[in-house]
Parts: sequence; structure tokens; C-alpha cells
Amino acid sequence: MAFESLTDKLQNVFKGLRSKGRLTEADVKAACKEVKMALLEADVNFKVVKQFIKTVEERAVGADVMNGLNPGQMVIKIVNEELVNLMGSEGAEIQFQPGKAITVIMMCGLQGAGKTTTTAKLAGKFKQKGKKSLLVACDVYRPAAIKQLQVNGEKQGVEVFSMGDGHNPVDIAKAAYEHAAKNNFNVVILDTAGRLHIDETMMEELAHIKEAVTVHQTILVVDVMTGQDAVNVAKEFDEKVGIDGVILSKVDGDSRGGAALSVKAVTGKPIFYAGMGEKLSDLEQFYPDRMANRILGMGDVLSLIEKAQEAIDIDEEKEKEMAKRMQKGKFDFEDYLESMKQMRNMGGISSILSMLPGMGMNLGGADLESMIDEKQIARMEAIVLSMTVEERRNPKVLNPSRKHRIAKGAGVDIATVNRFIKQFEQSQKMMKKMPGMMGGMGKKGKFRLPF
Repeated sequence: MAFESLTDKLQNVFKGLRSKGRLTEADVKAACKEVKMALLEADVNFKVVKQFIKTVEERAVGADVMNGLNPGQMVIKIVNEELVNLMGSEGAEIQFQPGKAITVIMMCGLQGAGKTTTTAKLAGKFKQKGKKSLLVACDVYRPAAIKQLQVNGEKQGVEVFSMGDGHNPVDIAKAAYEHAAKNNFNVVILDTAGRLHIDETMMEELAHIKEAVTVHQTILVVDVMTGQDAVNVAKEFDEKVGIDGVILSKVDGDSRGGAALSVKAVTGKPIFYAGMGEKLSDLEQFYPDRMANRILGMGDVLSLIEKAQEAIDIDEEKEKEMAKRMQKGKFDFEDYLESMKQMRNMGGISSILSMLPGMGMNLGGADLESMIDEKQIARMEAIVLSMTVEERRNPKVLNPSRKHRIAKGAGVDIATVNRFIKQFEQSQKMMKKMPGMMGGMGKKGKFRLPF
């Protein structure tokens, strides 16, 4: 995630605080100085950092912290609360027009920020909410922009309105609205053109679209990998065009991530969503409290549960049956394949573990990517896929000749196959002994983790 380095540095600061039985004012100031440096290195706006540290220090030097039973934990709590305040206190949602009225959303941003992909991701989110969206190709300048929107729209099962690149974007927006009204669409999403940098021509075009069509929400897509520039872009767009909120893209990238901490404080506009990957499903609603927990290495269990609920597409009866099988230790290789599918839908095991408390992006100098051998996981899946349906459902039939055939089909040696089968058998025994650990509560009380 974009906050790997910041998370690591803050955890080191807090580790030092936890080791102290009692904190002095000097301890608090020294810790705040280190937090300040970590935030600045993460490219958080200087003025934002200055006010943030002032607030934390004033609260942390208070009598409650000095006399607390666990002052180190109290300071962490204060930092967490102030991070939440910095990013907007509460999650913000894109507002729709009431009843059957059409909501028009205009997407804007600089070229390369991931605007067109984010537009399609957003349409997918709205579809899950029961909205019928119309994607509109208003970027007539960038080569392949229209095709990109059409391809992504098709993947999301959302219609794309296009008049080609020979028409004015204002005329396209007006025609799209008329098409939406005639065909019972309730959301129109305009994918407007970006530029390599902000210029008057782009701003004028956006203003003209707003004059021609009633735009209810103007959303800016900013790339967090551009650091402080992302905040400057947000500020300028808001001043010249007026924005209602922001979507952060490439939050999963290897960047300093300070934009997420600065954009709300600088512009006053909420962050609606965060793009957490390249897949069209990788768009998460932005919750300041959850993001603060991730930054401080506290995990994000609520988002993990929501991801799991979206990923689990099996019917209720099949879910009950699999839960019973797991509790009885009868979880077979067919179930294993289903679980791997669900795990991939949730972003992979690294993504899942990074959301668990205590599993921050850097553990004693070893990051999750290096700890988890994704190639090894792929090899295990290849072994299962090389089995027949009978062998997956009844592993007891796996004699030496069958194992040799499976090893050859998976491109591994026989020892790897034997080791995997033995580990699988051990897992079955563990499941039988610990049925209470096979799942947690979620939607309808039936949520379970797919591994």
C-alpha cells in the first residue's frame, strides 16, 4: 500500500513509547518530532503537518496522558483520532437525486491519473447498489480513450454512450442525457478529457459541460503517487471548476501516500473512494477511521469482511454445507479450489493479511510480499487442477501412480505433491479440532473467511 514506509516509521515511534512506564513532556515532544518527520517524508502538506503535530502535542502533554496507566497507548490513540479528523472524520458518500430523477456525475482529472478506469469502477459500484448507469465517452482527444471506456464498460456490464471523436464534448454530454432519459437510466457518468497539466482550455470545456447539462456531482480523480502535486491539483480544480469530492487512485502503489492525508484538509472536500488495485473491482469506499487504522498498522477488519461478502458468490445452502464440512474435517480439494477463487477475488492473500491487526506492511524488516510466496500458492493450485474430480473429492484414492501423473501435469516433482497432500491432511485435522475458528460473523451471521 502507499503508506508502507509511513506505517513502518510510525510503528517504530510507538514501539519506543510502549516501552516506557511513564511519559515525560520531553518524551512526548521527541515522539511528536519523529511523527512530524515521518509525515513530511510521506509528502503530507507542510502546513497540515504543522497543525497536526501541534494538536497531538497539546493533547498528549495533558494530565490524562501523563497520569495514565498506559501512556504510550494513549498517545497512539490521540494520533489515531487526529488522523481520522484530518481525513474527514466520517466516510462520505456520493449523493444521488431522489426518486427516478437522473443523477449526472462529471469525472475529471489530469491525464494518467486513472480517470477512465476509475469511471468504469464507479459504474460497477453503482450497479451493485441497483443503479442503472450510462457511461459517456467525452474524451475525444486522447487516443484509445473511447475504446478503453467501451472495453471496461462491457466488462462491468454497463452501457457506454459514444458519438466518436468527431463531436464536441458538450454536444456528447447533452445527447447522452437525452438518451438516458428515454431509456430509464438513473445515473449518467461523464468521462471527460484530461491533460498532462492544468490549462485554461480544459477548465473552459468542463465549465461549458456544466452550463449545458445540470451536473449534480463533480468528482476529481487524483493519483496519490504524484504526492504533494495531487493536493495542488485538487485545490486548483476546486477553485476553477468546483469539485464535490475526490477519488484517490493507485493507493496500492509504492508511493509516499501523503495526498490522502492532505487533500481533505487543504480542499475541504471529502474523499469518496480509494482505488486499491488494477482490477475493475478494486475500488473501496473511503473511511477515514479505517484508513487511519491501516496507516498505524492496526489492520482493517471491517473492509476485509466487506470484501469477503462481495467475493463470496456461492448460494446459502452451499455455504452452510461447506461450513459443516470444514467443522467435520471433510474439507476436500474441490473446496480448496473454491476458497482460492474467493481469495483471489478479495485481492490475494497479501491484501487480506495487510488488513489484519498486527499484520502491517512491514514486520521486523520483512514485508508481506517477501513472506508470502505467491508462486508456491500457484503451484499448489496447479497440483489440484491436475487431479480428476474423483481425486479431489476423495484424496484417499491417490496412489503413487496417480501422484506421478498429477506431478507431471502440474510441472512439479513427486516430493512436492506428497508434501502438499500431507499438509492438506494436517489442515483437515486442525479444522476438525477448532470448529469455532472456521468463521466469524458477517452478513446474515454466515460470514466465513475463505481459507
